[in-house]
Amino acid sequence: MNLQDLNELDFSNIGIWPMPVKIVLVLIACVLVAIAGYYLDTESQLKRLENVEKKEMTLREDFELKQAKAANLDSYRKQLEEMKQSFGTMLRQLPNKTEVAELLVDVSQTGLASGLEFELFKPQAEVPREFYAELPIQLKVAGDYHEFGSFISGLAALPRIVTIHDVKITEQVKKGGKADKSSLMLEATAKTYRYLDEEESQ
Repeated sequence: MNLQDLNELDFSNIGIWPMPVKIVLVLIACVLVAIAGYYLDTESQLKRLENVEKKEMTLREDFELKQAKAANLDSYRKQLEEMKQSFGTMLRQLPNKTEVAELLVDVSQTGLASGLEFELFKPQAEVPREFYAELPIQLKVAGDYHEFGSFISGLAALPRIVTIHDVKITEQVKKGGKADKSSLMLEATAKTYRYLDEEESQ
């Protein structure tokens, strides 16, 4: 078969074509069908498969994280229970409204028991926070280092939380204008804390 024979092929009567030409035509048709099938159907399926594989990876990672959490669930529950108990203990150290006055008395008595002389004991306005309120107290007391140390230790030993801020210690000046090295002045802000109930914290 030569080129001239190919030019004489009748497309309206393919059945009488020579066998090699029919085979080539069938192969071309198969290739065209395969290409059309790929672009019309297989390509979208491959993209869907890729998306599903990515989703599978995400789900696997999510599963592994959840599995790790589930494996440690008992220890998490134990930690949560310990945190609740610790938080409850700390909350009990915050006075409610009725106990604040008693706490102020405790602070002043701790200072007097330490041998300090109060020149200023001035509770300030409460400063509300998330679930508690700060009650600052301006202090100005006279004494020596050991008495100051005893006072701070006494505050730390109180059953309620009291913190000391902005501490300033200076030599106390006598009336004659001379500094007395044995007598010092401590200026500070003591802060105590009060738990806010639900109505107050809103």
